[in-house]
Amino acid sequence: MFRESELRTFIDGTTRFFETLTNQAASVGSPYLVTDGKPGAYEYSGVIEVSGARKGIVFFTAPRGMLTVLLMRMQETDTSEENMRDLVGEVANTISGNARRDLGKGFVISVPNVVTNAAEGVVTPHERSFVIPINWRTHAAKLVVCLQ
Repeated sequence: MFRESELRTFIDGTTRFFETLTNQAASVGSPYLVTDGKPGAYEYSGVIEVSGARKGIVFFTAPRGMLTVLLMRMQETDTSEENMRDLVGEVANTISGNARRDLGKGFVISVPNVVTNAAEGVVTPHERSFVIPINWRTHAAKLVVCLQ
C-alpha cells in the first residue's frame, strides 16, 4: 500500500522544483485518488516508469502555456515543440529523481517518455492513481503517482 509519507516525498519534491527553478513557490492542492484508471492529462506529459520495490509510473502533466512561462523564467526564448517536450520530461525526471533519493535505491526510475496531446491521457498500469494538483502563477498542472 502506498503510504502518506511517500506521497509527501512527491509533494515536497514538486514544490522544491518550482521554487528552485523559478524562485516562485507553487501551491499544491489536496491530493486525491482516482480509481477508474483515468487521471487525465494536459497537452504535455513526462512519464517516468518505476520498477524495483515499487512498480508503476509517475508523470508530470502541464499545458503549453505553463511550459512556455517556465521556459521564459529559465531565460529560454525558443518555445518550440522540441523544447516543450524536453522541459516536461525534465520536470518529471527531476521530481522522480528527488523521490528516488528520498525513497532509496529500491525505487528505480526510467528515462522520461513524453506524451503529447493524448486524447485519453496517459495510460496507467493499474486503476488507482494519486493526483497532486499543482498551481503556479495562473497555471495549473498535476503530478500523478500510480504505484503498487
